[in-house]
Amino acid sequence: MLTFTIRRLILAIPTLLFISLVIFLLLQLAPGDPMAQVPLTVPPEVKEKMREALGLGEPLHIQYIKWLRQFFWVEPLNLLDTWFGTEFAWHWVPVDSSISESRLAVLAEEGRLRDTAEGQEYWSPELRVISWQTRSPVMEIVAQRIPQTLWVVGVAYIVGILIALPIGIYSAYRQYSWFDNAGTLVTMIGFSVPPFFSGVLVIVIFSVQLNWFPSIYDTTLVVDDWESFKRQINQMFLPVMVLALQITSQISRFMRASMLDNLNQDYVRTARAKGMRERVVVMTHVLRNSMIPVVTVIALGIPSIFGGAIITEQVFKVNGIGQLLITAIQANDLPMVQTLTFIFAVLIVLFNLIADVLYGILDPRIRYD
Repeated sequence: MLTFTIRRLILAIPTLLFISLVIFLLLQLAPGDPMAQVPLTVPPEVKEKMREALGLGEPLHIQYIKWLRQFFWVEPLNLLDTWFGTEFAWHWVPVDSSISESRLAVLAEEGRLRDTAEGQEYWSPELRVISWQTRSPVMEIVAQRIPQTLWVVGVAYIVGILIALPIGIYSAYRQYSWFDNAGTLVTMIGFSVPPFFSGVLVIVIFSVQLNWFPSIYDTTLVVDDWESFKRQINQMFLPVMVLALQITSQISRFMRASMLDNLNQDYVRTARAKGMRERVVVMTHVLRNSMIPVVTVIALGIPSIFGGAIITEQVFKVNGIGQLLITAIQANDLPMVQTLTFIFAVLIVLFNLIADVLYGILDPRIRYD
């Protein structure tokens, strides 16, 4: 298993590089210009300098290599600097004419200026992946949005799994019972109804008519005491309910189908014939084998937590990653879109590997030679 895991990790490197190249080329071919939102009164020569400042005047392969270095080297170093207060992501830069005398004086006072044989150099942070829309580092914006997404989508995913697994197990064990028929009806409705309809429906019922929950998610709320925590749970209830309904519908159907497939296997009849208790047969032998395909669905669904629920976040005004991606696409913010898309790709590859490793844990018969 360890050999298989190492081999998959090594194989993931060229896979991610190829994915990053495809994402980069597709976004370069996409229509739109980052200078389109610049006022018409700005002279063309100024626009050209702005394009050069964004790195748009360089060849495509140079842009791609710079982005790879920023994503895989500069951003991790900045993360270390944030955690430990170091300056790993800083380097010496030659002084040019763009730096004013007052700025040089400040750098000298801070001890970030030195004289060399070639001239003066100043201690400066490495250039990070910068959003064209906000002119801020992309990863800082992502870090600000991640908590909102995890509060809503992450909790909904956990709630959906905790509800779906027991429903799927009991529905399969009591096939064609009233519980199974009711569960099938509810899950089919939950899986079929799109979130932009169910989201508006629960807002009309629980926010407008009953006035139980807020219809708009307050992203400025800071949870620092019991009262603010209750307000957070209260405003999370509706979006979590909408997302959990879809997640429950999908996973419970997979769980039911997998359980039904294993309940009719020979090893189950043999276990019963040996006198094993029904609970042990179902919850130990059948459930363990039935979880193998379900693990794939659960593991591959985890990256969607970090990707955010785009439609649900729009309906409830949750200022999360999904809404950030939509805003970046509308503003033609290529660094933001490229970075977010590649992060989702990394998560998908990672959780594919985790799902494969869990196969071997759940079923010892599986060997990776």
